[in-house]
Amino acid sequence: MILSISLTPLIRGVLRAIPKVLIFTLKFDRLYSLKQGICEFTDRIGADMGHTITEKIFIDHAVGTKNIVPGDFVMAKIDFCLGNDITAPIAIQEFKRLGVKKVFNQKRIALIPDHFLPAKDMRSANQAMELKKFAQEYGIVNYFELGRMGVEHALLPERGLIIPGDLVVGADSHTCTHGALGAFTTGVGSTDLAYAMAFGECWFKVPETIKVIFTGKPRKWVSGKDLVLHLIGDLGVSGAMYKALEFHGDTLDNLSMDDRFTICNMAIEAGAKNGIIPADKITESYVKQAFKKYKSPRKNYKIYKADKDAKYCDVREYNVSKLEPVVSAPHLPSNAKPVSEFKDVRVNQVVIGSCTNGRISDLKQAAAILKNKKVHANTRLVVIPATQAIYKECVKEGYAETFVKAGAVFCTPSCGPCLGGHMGILHEGEVAVATTNRNFVGRMGHPKSFIYLANPAVAAASAVKGKISHPSDL
Repeated sequence: MILSISLTPLIRGVLRAIPKVLIFTLKFDRLYSLKQGICEFTDRIGADMGHTITEKIFIDHAVGTKNIVPGDFVMAKIDFCLGNDITAPIAIQEFKRLGVKKVFNQKRIALIPDHFLPAKDMRSANQAMELKKFAQEYGIVNYFELGRMGVEHALLPERGLIIPGDLVVGADSHTCTHGALGAFTTGVGSTDLAYAMAFGECWFKVPETIKVIFTGKPRKWVSGKDLVLHLIGDLGVSGAMYKALEFHGDTLDNLSMDDRFTICNMAIEAGAKNGIIPADKITESYVKQAFKKYKSPRKNYKIYKADKDAKYCDVREYNVSKLEPVVSAPHLPSNAKPVSEFKDVRVNQVVIGSCTNGRISDLKQAAAILKNKKVHANTRLVVIPATQAIYKECVKEGYAETFVKAGAVFCTPSCGPCLGGHMGILHEGEVAVATTNRNFVGRMGHPKSFIYLANPAVAAASAVKGKISHPSDL
């Protein structure tokens, strides 16, 4: 067992990284046999060890692998991959350099021009056109044009294209969002996306796992956003570096899928490789509704549970029953404090939306607070639903009218100002409250602007008061 724990990552990690083709090209037949023998031996001595959810998904996706431990390098089959109008053009260039004639699966790739559409300038128009032409040339089914697209990490699960048990890579750091479905999903670089599109596989170093346990029922106005900001405030922005965050606890029983997506979305802000929540009845209900509504071709999912004797590198437990809404001050998500500690912080702009908090429950909550109220005279409010379906629902339920009557601008689905793209760039010295996921220097515009991260309720209340406020202050 000692050998399995301490030497396996070293021995197997090196050996599995040696491609078979290289070994035979060099005619080291005996070396290959030795490699196989050692890997099989370490598999056997570690076979009785329990596994985390992430590890189990890797075992099932790494062909020929019966057992793994953190630190192993594996080549794993992917179920789905995605790119956007910033990252995919580079991936497309690299894909064409590979010289392959077709993609690995025309139905398992998504290209979504969500960052700069509607095109803000000629360069952004050109990038979006690259995606469209590539999709047409290679017959990629899941290309989403303006008017049908949405923010990628809301759109794909909404349509049932990513499902429990999947192994997914995306050329966007917030691909970890989809871990809320009980899938391993992680961000990769554009060159990795190119390889994945061509061959349907990618190499990984198996991460260690931190077990996060949330207990207690959240109070009114406390959401998934507050839980994850509180966690990041404790861990720090590098506290989970290249580790999986596996979420457990009875609190999850009270959280919707929207809240779960928010939690996994920000796993990367603690440095995590991925965030993952065990699929349950809430997950299955969400997935089945998506299948029915959009007639998704993906029906066969698999639910993974961690073994009771799974090995975790750390366990963090939080009783959230007394937690109040959390706000993260500039310029790191880890600068998390209770909203009550922010006194008289004047706000120039509020942004409600993004892949973190642009879903229907987020906008419903914001609309409830803004009903029959006005945005403060010195503050502007930008509301961006994450998908066209959410946009339509807001119109149907009257939320859009509530926003506009309050003095907000209600926009087409887009990442918008989240990454400093368009639709709400900050001027020097301006202060924003945003439901987005990052508040780094210059993230939303001028390097001397300031971003405070908050949940939709706090954001809406702050828009009305013109300063950071608790919803109960209204």
